[in-house]
Amino acid sequence: MRRWLPPVLAAIMVAVLAVALLRPNKEAKSPRVGKPAPDFTLVTLDGQPFRLQDHLGQPLVVNFWASWCVPCREEAPMLGEFARDAQNLTMVGVVFQDQPDAARAFVREFAVPYPSMVDRQSRVAIDYGVAGIPETFFIDASGVIREKHNGPFTREDLWNSARRIGVRF
Repeated sequence: MRRWLPPVLAAIMVAVLAVALLRPNKEAKSPRVGKPAPDFTLVTLDGQPFRLQDHLGQPLVVNFWASWCVPCREEAPMLGEFARDAQNLTMVGVVFQDQPDAARAFVREFAVPYPSMVDRQSRVAIDYGVAGIPETFFIDASGVIREKHNGPFTREDLWNSARRIGVRF
């Protein structure tokens, strides 16, 4: 057997495993889908209290993100456009394992038009079953999680998921 063959085969196996492990599974089902969204109260980056239950009666979108997350940075302009275009929506960002100052800089850099709050001890993320970011939950007007999306969106996926929970544009 040639000497170069084992290292090449090992490198190929490592590459295949890395792609499989690091690629978000957009089809993963959450045990939270079909159940009431866990309520939470956090303080927004500008110091205002936010309680999820106070916003029932219209669709909600909860996006978990961090300033250090490359896919979060890539989807931020589209999420901002989405939030500005939606007519009957409450959208919030929950900052996952990040520093408030870094999150504020992210909000300024991308002109994020919706409130974001730091989940300091990841309690909200745990309640929602967040496994990685970005993750986005689509909650209908009655407070039931209807969809969970793992990883970054295409524009079409985002708008279609929102329409399924009754968002108007």
